[in-house]
Amino acid sequence: MTLVQLSTRFNPVCTVILRSPFHWLLSPALVLITVTGRKTGRRYTIPVAYNQMADAIVILVGEAPRKMWWRNYRTPGPIELRLRGQCLTGTAEVVPPETAEFRQRFEAAFRRAGFVARILGIDWNPNTGLTDTQVQHLGAGAALVRVSVATSPGEHR
Repeated sequence: MTLVQLSTRFNPVCTVILRSPFHWLLSPALVLITVTGRKTGRRYTIPVAYNQMADAIVILVGEAPRKMWWRNYRTPGPIELRLRGQCLTGTAEVVPPETAEFRQRFEAAFRRAGFVARILGIDWNPNTGLTDTQVQHLGAGAALVRVSVATSPGEHR
């Protein structure tokens, strides 16, 4: 069973929990995002793993070629989040794999939770950081979405 198939089975349960007073059970690892399809206009709400950083919420998308939602953010676009029981809005954008930010954000996520590197097929060494080959591997199979959260209506940080 792939990661995508496994997560698809658990998504409905996770969604119910993240919308409930018991969200704290999953909130340290998962955030609910609501994405509006650029072509269809349909809204999708899904739980995703995240890394909250000082300047952004970072979403690592494993098995990215098999998922569609993140492609809506190849250019910046609006996103809704339910983070730790709070409803927020923001602007999401895919970070291109050839950028220094892509490498830095993945390394920060791996430092926070080393098992994520293994899930993504990376034998990561925190002492040496990501190699160019590993970054290429990540760029081919994963995506990184940066979300700037609104601090007040119409403003993003």
